[in-house]
Amino acid sequence: MEQFYQVLVWVGVFLYWLIIAGVTMRVVFQRRIVGVSLAWLMIIFIIPIGGVFAYLLFGELNLGKKRAERARDMFHPFAEWFQRLNDCPSHQPQLMSQNARPISDLCEKRLGVPGLVGNTLSLQDSPQQILHSIIDDIQQAKESIHLEFYIWHAGGLADAVGVALIQAAKRGLSVRLLLDSAGSSRFFRSHWPKLMRQAGIEITQALAVSPLRMFFRRLDLRQHRKIIVIDNTIAYTGSMNLVDPAFFKTNADVGQWVDVMVRLTGPTVPLLNCIQAWDWEVETGQRFLPELPACGIDTSPDTIDTVQVIPSGPGMPDEIIHQVLLLSIYQAQKSVVITTPYFVPSEHLQHALKGAAERGLSVHIVVPDKNDSTMVEWASRSFFGELLQAGVKIHRFHGGLLHTKSVVIDDTHCLIGTVNLDMRSLWLNFEVTLAVDSLEFTQQLSWLQQEYIKNSTSIDNNEWTKRPMLNKLGERFFYMFSPLL
Repeated sequence: MEQFYQVLVWVGVFLYWLIIAGVTMRVVFQRRIVGVSLAWLMIIFIIPIGGVFAYLLFGELNLGKKRAERARDMFHPFAEWFQRLNDCPSHQPQLMSQNARPISDLCEKRLGVPGLVGNTLSLQDSPQQILHSIIDDIQQAKESIHLEFYIWHAGGLADAVGVALIQAAKRGLSVRLLLDSAGSSRFFRSHWPKLMRQAGIEITQALAVSPLRMFFRRLDLRQHRKIIVIDNTIAYTGSMNLVDPAFFKTNADVGQWVDVMVRLTGPTVPLLNCIQAWDWEVETGQRFLPELPACGIDTSPDTIDTVQVIPSGPGMPDEIIHQVLLLSIYQAQKSVVITTPYFVPSEHLQHALKGAAERGLSVHIVVPDKNDSTMVEWASRSFFGELLQAGVKIHRFHGGLLHTKSVVIDDTHCLIGTVNLDMRSLWLNFEVTLAVDSLEFTQQLSWLQQEYIKNSTSIDNNEWTKRPMLNKLGERFFYMFSPLL
């Protein structure tokens, strides 16, 4: 009997080694960022069984069999739609500035999506302004309203948006609402879905969370885009979820969330509608390709505002927004100003920011003083020392949880959208960013960034080096997990 137990132990040890070796080889052969691979190997070896279990759940970009099949079937018709944008008069590469052209060329080569001129953009920076503007446009809609959000949280003016949508559906408009299953879990447990469906609104959960399918699809892969398209002529996108900040996470002790949205008209609107249609079809199998942009545009100097739409996530080219961000920083000649709620940069992004400061550019990063994610906040601090030494100015915002995701280059062009500067947003989630080449719009965004900085405390490098050793140890601990945050 003793020999039997010895054999059983050796068999168990061998099987354990086989599992560890197999998962280790799987991690190595994935050929991703070295830091990501090392972080997973550390977890697997330090927490053997739990590490393997965690890797099977969250280690690979697995969209699920059904969604992956749909995405493959959708690729050709959507690629054709994008290709037809090149024949639209809004595609005027000769009118693009030297800042917009390289980004447009990169996105056209990798995504098949060109930059389009002839747009009008309005920056909205208060929740009341944003929500009232959305309500007004919904009330004036004539044909269709398509919405896509990570979070819908009931309360305040968010309820007024819900009422406006119900009234629009009762007027006979086509209303479709796509919400992330995890981010909007409280909404789906509320009375709102039933009311909306009774009125004729189509509601779909994106990436539904199901413990029964945890090994068949990555559970932390989220639909993080924020898009509204009305009548295929008006669009909104930006950092704000469908929430009224006065009623959202009021007990989190971080203050109200501070966001912006961009209201657009022009040829970029159908393109955002197409991205929303892509996400809808991935979830439902229903195809609603929008009409292409109207042919006639005004090409006077005051209207040549180039907008490059950059979607990312499964089914899109790897790290495309990350590439555009790096390209923008390396092209900068005077200044780079970034606002982000979650700052856990890749090695390439960290080097780009340090290099920009070291070659004499004015580089500023604005982050919230208090964050709703403890792990991200501590991991973020681990990057401050090197950046401060290189000359980067880091500001901690005191006016609430700064949720605006923006990058302004040389006060002449900018990036704005849904992407946080962390690995999750840049590599995993469904996101969308606008690369905007408009001097007037960029100066408005730059002014807003400067208002954020005025309401912030700048970190002094000498004082930062004197922080307690316990803080430094905590930062180094969470730094080890930063590639996975």
